[in-house]
Amino acid sequence: MKAGFVVIIIGIVMFVAGLVMFYSIELGQTDPVLRLVKNIGTFIGLLGMGVTLAGILLNIINKNQPPIQENSEI
Repeated sequence: MKAGFVVIIIGIVMFVAGLVMFYSIELGQTDPVLRLVKNIGTFIGLLGMGVTLAGILLNIINKNQPPIQENSEI
């Protein structure tokens, strides 16, 4: 598998893990551990979006482009 696809898959997994961590905790929790888990979920979700975007860009950059053929006829 190409590196771009691996990075995209890792980013999607990070994003989903962040969503689960964020939405599994109720809003307005006073327990500091649960608030920390919710904040970590936000951070991981945002990082997952960035990693996915980086994988997409890496995939676009590494596509094989056809060589440029110059026509010498004038």
